[in-house]
Amino acid sequence: MQPQPTAALETVFRLESPRVIAGVARLVRDVGIAEELTQDALVAALEQWPRDGVPDNPGAWLMATARRRAVDLIRRRENYARKLAEIGRDLPASAPPPEEPADPEDIDDDLLRLVFTACHPVLSAEARIALTLRLLGGLTTPEIARARLVPEPTVAQRIVRAKRTLARKNVAFEVPYGPDREARLGSVLEVIYLIFNEGYAATAGDDWLRPALCEDALRLARVLAALMPKEPEVHGLAALLEFQSSRTAARTAPDGEPVLLRDQNRHRWNRLLIARGITALDRAGAAAPGPYVLQAAIAACHATAPAYEETDWPRIAVLYGLLAARAPSPVVELNRAVAVSMAEGPAPALALVDALAAEPALRGYHLLPSVRGDLLFRLGRTAEARTEFERAASLTRNARERALLLRRAREATG
Repeated sequence: MQPQPTAALETVFRLESPRVIAGVARLVRDVGIAEELTQDALVAALEQWPRDGVPDNPGAWLMATARRRAVDLIRRRENYARKLAEIGRDLPASAPPPEEPADPEDIDDDLLRLVFTACHPVLSAEARIALTLRLLGGLTTPEIARARLVPEPTVAQRIVRAKRTLARKNVAFEVPYGPDREARLGSVLEVIYLIFNEGYAATAGDDWLRPALCEDALRLARVLAALMPKEPEVHGLAALLEFQSSRTAARTAPDGEPVLLRDQNRHRWNRLLIARGITALDRAGAAAPGPYVLQAAIAACHATAPAYEETDWPRIAVLYGLLAARAPSPVVELNRAVAVSMAEGPAPALALVDALAAEPALRGYHLLPSVRGDLLFRLGRTAEARTEFERAASLTRNARERALLLRRAREATG
């Protein structure tokens, strides 16, 4: 039995639209126009599929339809430019650029070009996230707005402005190579990581997890790893997201309340994702590991430990030390303090946390008092611990996390 046209189209379009947009963008050299032409193909499908049935290869149908419209647009531009030339007007044509010279380092993949274009540094971090979710995640504006907890008009404006900025700055639809690739790759990985983190531990709202957002980021990381097999940090990010995703089912109770790592049922961890993470980390094979490879190595320690108490905390503390040297950050130092507390005890860790109290970057960061409260509780200083948990609860904007912190505050005083 053939699938219903509208249901099939919705599924196909979400899966195939990134590749269609990427393929068309290579022709027209403008992601905004490419998205419009892809939407035109969607409209054509809505008109034809209910009448003629779903094609055997719906993704190829959408690609062919969008590319035909792109070719028609290019021809119209060429004809217009030719007519202007005939009457002596000196106006530059918008014809397709000449074929690029072959380069041994060039990566001839339209989807990868789209990734690097959507994550170009000329755009703000929020604009990169919105445009990446739209073009590569296949999300609608309302879906992005819900994911980012901002009004729909704000998301729509970010996307429109991002497209205009790329066009105004004449950003090339290409994958850079050499030093430029390394500089741009950091932006690409950062956006994918930010998208995952927002789904993994939502900064605000009623839900602690947004699994769909994690899935979108993980899919992007896998695509990037397949397209760039020689980049250790790409495999490092993919490994990190595989490991983190493996714990999703165990991170919340049936009522949606967060379950801390030490209390999670490890039988509910996804062993397939853990195996994928190990494979990706092996592929990274970096002699001098970067930040994502180091974070993946830390996540691997958790993922492979049979029990919380059997985790290799000394190794995790060492890895966080390497990460702090490679990518200095007060948050990394806070995480290192947690590892030290498990490897050496809460007292030396508390000294590390107290040294971070004056860090401007951690002002208003709810995990600082949360960690401090946990250390104080383990030291038997329960009244102080309760104060810290209550302060952490007042700082978080996530309702589920606030409830957890308040519960810990109550438990601190019995």
